[in-house]
Amino acid sequence: MEILTTPLQDVYILKPTVFADNRGFFFESFNDGKLKEANLHYNFIQDNHSKSSYGVLRGLHYQNNPFAQSKLVRVVQGKVLDVVVDIRKGSPTYLQHYAIELSAENKLQLLIPRGFAHGFVVLSETCEFLYKCDNYYNKASEGGIAYNDPMLKIDWTIPETAIILSDKDRENPTVEQANFNFIYS
Repeated sequence: MEILTTPLQDVYILKPTVFADNRGFFFESFNDGKLKEANLHYNFIQDNHSKSSYGVLRGLHYQNNPFAQSKLVRVVQGKVLDVVVDIRKGSPTYLQHYAIELSAENKLQLLIPRGFAHGFVVLSETCEFLYKCDNYYNKASEGGIAYNDPMLKIDWTIPETAIILSDKDRENPTVEQANFNFIYS
């Protein structure tokens, strides 16, 4: 497994070593020891699995401290544009975002630490999306930022008319109105 850096400090791409032949493929999707060798220490305690159709946009989500979550995300069927936004006040990349296509085909994973808002939009007909979390879901601490906040300038790569939002995500505030408590250290 290769651990690759991104323009956002502390956000990493995990690229597995895939062994493929006429029977199919095999790869190691998670190895805590390899993360620790790279000085990345996470204790993932919850796995989530979602299925969505083309145009579904989930995000931008976060949980405030003390219930913040780091996530390791990947796609097992289909493809998404995955986006993270640095919401750590004082960070050199504060309010910058990073986008990457994750797919069943490329098998890439994105490691997202606490202090980042996260979202994705489905680019394929359907998609199954998995994520490991290092803290449990806590409804009282959840927050969101509008996916189309002009301050963030995120290109979701599909037509605006194709985007499908939940009622909750439709109500997400702008980053200036959002309530998050992350401090860069």
